[in-house]
Amino acid sequence: MKRSQVDMLSGPLLKNVLAFSIPIILTSLLQLLFNAADLIVVGRFCGSISVGAVGATGAITNLIINVFIGLSVGAGVTVAQCTGAKDHDGVRKTVHTAVLTALIGGLILTFVGVAFSGTFLRLMDTPENVLPLSTIYMQIYFAGAVSMLVYNFGAAILRAVGDTKRPLYFLSIAGVVNVVLNLIFVTVFHMNVAGVALATTISQTVSATLVVVTLMRRQDACRLVLKELKIHGEQFGRIIKIGLPAGIQGSLFAISNVLIQSSINSFGEIAVSGNAAAGNIEAFVWVMMNAFQQSALNFIGQNMGAKQYSRLKKIMWVCIGCVAAVGLVFGNLAFLFGRPLLGIYITDSAEAIEYGLIRMTFIAVPYLLCGVMDVATGCLRGVGKSMTAMIITIAGACGFRLFWIYTIFRIPAMHTPHSLYMSYPISWAMTFAVELICFIAVVKKLNANKEPEQA
Repeated sequence: MKRSQVDMLSGPLLKNVLAFSIPIILTSLLQLLFNAADLIVVGRFCGSISVGAVGATGAITNLIINVFIGLSVGAGVTVAQCTGAKDHDGVRKTVHTAVLTALIGGLILTFVGVAFSGTFLRLMDTPENVLPLSTIYMQIYFAGAVSMLVYNFGAAILRAVGDTKRPLYFLSIAGVVNVVLNLIFVTVFHMNVAGVALATTISQTVSATLVVVTLMRRQDACRLVLKELKIHGEQFGRIIKIGLPAGIQGSLFAISNVLIQSSINSFGEIAVSGNAAAGNIEAFVWVMMNAFQQSALNFIGQNMGAKQYSRLKKIMWVCIGCVAAVGLVFGNLAFLFGRPLLGIYITDSAEAIEYGLIRMTFIAVPYLLCGVMDVATGCLRGVGKSMTAMIITIAGACGFRLFWIYTIFRIPAMHTPHSLYMSYPISWAMTFAVELICFIAVVKKLNANKEPEQA
């Protein structure tokens, strides 16, 4: 095994999970700097309205791209399962199917995003003084959709075989490019949100190029040969079976967040700015937790392929323990230092900072609940129960939030930001409990069938 790859089939679980997760955490933090740099630069040089313009695009952007990002999850799980089963031809076909899917999907996203950004934002009741800037940012962002998807699919393939370090290196390079271009486009050329969107698009192209070159230079089954790009039916079917439910789940999550964003919009642009800044700070905690979902997904995927069922629950509990510790510590640290952190993004509105602190009270403090829910989701997808994970999450998280918005939140006394944000921790706890029960039942059934295990 290469030194850059983590052994998911043997050895001490905690050590290997941490070795796998830490590069993902660092990679994700760097990726978040794309958006953080956008918000900080426009907040410092353009004002809180520009911060709100960038933040107002997040929910609708996630709604549109999540189906295709979900397919990258399917590609990663398929590669992991084939790797565990030593199905090298399956790995090769999956890689070429996945990369071509990313290219086609990126073109579709570019068309939809550029053509309909303004329409989507109006449907969300985006404030009129924010709308023009939000539309420009969103259109330029989607112009780089091909690069975004190629990087995500390529990184998923590398992680599925245990290589989490190279995506970190690529994002390090792209992150530096993004920050430098942000400052040049905004402070020198005075491009406002258009400048930060263009910087993000260029930096994503850099990371996509690096991941493609790496896949082309590999000497194993993951090697990418451009002339062999083809949609292989069996592999595409497996990617769809696992990835489409994940994508639909992500999009439905985004729909609930779009409705919550619309509800935030009803409190005015100051609330929009505070919500955007707080959400960006919380995202740093979320990506640290999400690394353990990816660990659970890939470790369980490989062990499923190798039929090592006795390790599945151990993997789950290690990942749950790690994510709970990270969420508890960093979620509460984010809240405790919330005011100065929000002040980095917002320099011209004390009221916007207060709105941000309200959000962090109900989301950052109990954030570990979100982490354990995500790990449980990853565990179910790793054993191939992506549809089950989707159904539970849609009902427990998305469905509950929609119910809350259209019932509790409409009560005059409860029509407050406090009430709106309260729906998050409740939905996380409910969803986690059901997913945990389902995963334990699946593993029990696998062990009862006494499938042969490999050493």
